[in-house]
Amino acid sequence: MTLQVIWFVLVGVLLAGYAMLDGFDLGVGTLFPFLAKSDEDKRMMRTSIGPVWDGNEVWLLTGGGALFAAFPPVYATVFSGFYLALMLVLFALIFRAVSFEFRLHDPAWGKLWDGAFFVGSALPALLFGVAAGNIVRGIPLDAAGEFTGTFFTLLNPFALVMGVLGLTMFLVQGSSWLALKTTGGLYERAVATRGLLQKVFAGVVVLATIATFVLVPRASSAVLGGAAGIVFLALFLLSIGWGFVASAKQRDRFAWYAASLSAVSLVGLWAASIFPRMVPALGDDALSLTISNSSSSQLALTAMLIIAAIGVPLVLAYTTLVYRTFAGKVQTGGEGY
Repeated sequence: MTLQVIWFVLVGVLLAGYAMLDGFDLGVGTLFPFLAKSDEDKRMMRTSIGPVWDGNEVWLLTGGGALFAAFPPVYATVFSGFYLALMLVLFALIFRAVSFEFRLHDPAWGKLWDGAFFVGSALPALLFGVAAGNIVRGIPLDAAGEFTGTFFTLLNPFALVMGVLGLTMFLVQGSSWLALKTTGGLYERAVATRGLLQKVFAGVVVLATIATFVLVPRASSAVLGGAAGIVFLALFLLSIGWGFVASAKQRDRFAWYAASLSAVSLVGLWAASIFPRMVPALGDDALSLTISNSSSSQLALTAMLIIAAIGVPLVLAYTTLVYRTFAGKVQTGGEGY
């Protein structure tokens, strides 16, 4: 059981890393048509995430690989049950990646690639939250652990509220990143937008909390009934308050740190709300996929843990190097740092 718990934590860490890092560049893309008032603004916004966005997505790929290696039935159930939603996310991320290159070399179709950048950022930002909400709520499973619902089963009120929560969280991250990286009129708009979005995010947090207590009391009880849940809840509330204070004092770096802490602690709350389940079953908890009934063999978990002990530090080192290399403001004109 110890190895299963370690792998549960490791998958959570990888997903938290993705939410913290790729969250802000998804937020930047979603804010793109609203904050960019000129071609120079557009270049600055793209350049602000240009050196890091593809490396940020490594955390999602690594998280998916870890889930496949450690909990293959969970991987199979989630990827088959959420198939259409995941395909939408996949195509959105592909078009988002393509838009970076084609926007630079194909200005005649600039509006198309700008639109692809926006949709390719906003759609995953929303659907990731919807997927997380469905996992917390539980999904219909049969005795074999297979998903028995449809795509529209996933579009329930609780999951949609969680989707809006995730989207607003990414928008706060994105506006905080732009305030940290840009200058001039774009900076002023980013700061104003950050302040507004922080208030919206706090309001959505209240709504999501009420929805959880009313619609999924099991999840709220799990969070409040365990030490990990209490710690993540405290960190989450601290991050929101820290963000407001840092924003009011124009401490842009600390405002971004606060937004990043919100993302990490929210993933921690999500994990605490389902543990030891990996995929709760809707209606019959006995059918849930847990860390004990859906894990790989002890030998496989041990071998993969050795590989992870080598690979994860390398990813951390690469990420740290990139962020230190591109630590300053984007130059006027958006041509570089």
